[in-house]
Amino acid sequence: MIRNILFDWSGTLVDDLPAVWRATNHVFRLAGIEAMSLETFRQEFSLPFKNFYDRFTPSTPMPQLEVWYHEHFKAAQDDVLALPHAREFLQVCRDRGIRTFLLSTIHRDHYEAQSKSTGLASFIDRPYIEILDKRLKIRAILEENKLKADETLFIGDMEHDIETARVGGVFSCGVLTGYNTLAQLRQAKPDLLVEHLSELRRELEAYEWDLHRLHEVRPHAKERFPMSTVGALIRNDQGHVLMIQTHKWSNMWGIPGGKIKYGETSVDALRREILEETQLRITGIEFEMVQDCISSKEFYHEAHFLLLNYTCRVEGASEVTLNHEAQVSRWVGLREALNMPLNQPTRTLIQYVLAKTTF
Repeated sequence: MIRNILFDWSGTLVDDLPAVWRATNHVFRLAGIEAMSLETFRQEFSLPFKNFYDRFTPSTPMPQLEVWYHEHFKAAQDDVLALPHAREFLQVCRDRGIRTFLLSTIHRDHYEAQSKSTGLASFIDRPYIEILDKRLKIRAILEENKLKADETLFIGDMEHDIETARVGGVFSCGVLTGYNTLAQLRQAKPDLLVEHLSELRRELEAYEWDLHRLHEVRPHAKERFPMSTVGALIRNDQGHVLMIQTHKWSNMWGIPGGKIKYGETSVDALRREILEETQLRITGIEFEMVQDCISSKEFYHEAHFLLLNYTCRVEGASEVTLNHEAQVSRWVGLREALNMPLNQPTRTLIQYVLAKTTF
């Protein structure tokens, strides 16, 4: 039974990736090297910090890098927010009497500012911060707080967090809300891999918070059926289609959509999902095709989807406001989209639509 949870901070409870990326590029500019794109930064960033900077700025002393970084980050962290589902998950932990700890590299000053703005620190029983190498600290945390390893879960967004859990002999969970990509987290082989903390809550409840049952078939999964989903190529007034990029599809580009709820028609589900994900209202909905998507390696966990694919048009303004499910959106020409790193179902849909003359 899970009675203790250790949390990473950055990318697990708060979204500070944009601020960290900007501060890192500030350091790079002062060190005389080229700034990184956000995508490259996510691929290259690693912990401990020293190892990362030694790869790119080996001639600049670490104390100087830290001064440059922290001075800039103080001004860049105003937009750091609690991640979706973080507060609710922490409240569940409190309600269940689960002891909560923080194990993070975050600087003390930044933690004080962010914990004050988000209010999340009140849910943490004991924070361990400014820990440059978490692997060297986790055993001491277990000993100091008399935590049993087989009753403890460490949740983080980076390979380093999964390695730390392994050193401590505790259960590990990787979340896709932070720095490392799906491929990187898969390589680390956490006990659980989830999109966000709300999904983790559902997983823990399915196992009755007993992760010793991880290799058992969960009660609700004894009979497994494909999940029916909807998605659409949305066209705006300029004839461009909307592509979105998501962590759960290996950072590939695809179309907005989601699962059909019980008692909901597929078209109603499509309208709802697109409104939730993009704040767009749609019209001119036309069914195009159905696809089987079975255990795709591009998706973050094993699943069997029946993908009901549509085309439609934007009704009204075409300004996109994404929710937490996607990271980036882009309006592009239909043929131009084929040059993007698309997930396979989206590529198949676009090729099908291009073979027609009506879209």
